[in-house]
Amino acid sequence: MRIRDAQTPEGVRLRRPLAERRLTPRGEYAPAVADTLVFVPAWNEEDNLAAVLTELAEELPEADRLVVDDGSTDGTVAVARAHDADVLSFGENRGLRAGIAAGYGAAAERGYAYCGRVDADGQHPAAELRRLLQLVRDGECDVAVGSRFVSGDGYPAYRYEPSPARRFGIGLLRRAMRIRLGRRFGDATSGMYAANAMALPLLAQPYTSGAPEVEGLIRLAEAGLTVEEVPVNMRERAGGESKLRGSKAVKLVVTVVATLLFVGWLRRRR
Repeated sequence: MRIRDAQTPEGVRLRRPLAERRLTPRGEYAPAVADTLVFVPAWNEEDNLAAVLTELAEELPEADRLVVDDGSTDGTVAVARAHDADVLSFGENRGLRAGIAAGYGAAAERGYAYCGRVDADGQHPAAELRRLLQLVRDGECDVAVGSRFVSGDGYPAYRYEPSPARRFGIGLLRRAMRIRLGRRFGDATSGMYAANAMALPLLAQPYTSGAPEVEGLIRLAEAGLTVEEVPVNMRERAGGESKLRGSKAVKLVVTVVATLLFVGWLRRRR
């Protein structure tokens, strides 16, 4: 599988470049001093973002922080800058899949060895992300994905009780992922990630479906990279609502299954 070089998407502006992004005498960017970048895709999240960035600074003080602003019309950018985060800003709202690709692309372009992702709604504890990053640093896997629906030491099974509609959607997602990836995956749409440099170009490629996390898992599997689903605790969302709620559960399941079928068909055509 050919992996193209990751680039910052066209039309994206870096509001405040990192101090570490020094130009070498040859006019090239020198590697970042920090080896880890944590990015937060955000769209109109001024009410939640401050707490997310504060927690990241406390739990991962050695990591650089980047907010991928998806054309926000509120104070998201001001909050990010006030909390010493860089801002990669779109001129207009382009959707989560563009924000995800841009975040991983920025990490790859700047030469980071590791990259983490959390959502801007406060659902993902920074302490759990630190665990995921440590697994990747220790060489346990190339990518660690935080999951509420797998168990492990200190993380009992069934610690989250989904609604009937959500349970139905999760069940279908698991069956579809098992068929496509050949393995069980309990939380395929999780947004809590830790990845190493080998995974970044894959995760930075543009996403073509409404299920970018699933599309990314397929890319990683086909490239032969090691992905571990790691049990984590998550909080209730500080704002917004779950993707797997009511009619959204059905829509998301249809989108994911379509993504699995489409990506498989596309690969066979090549």
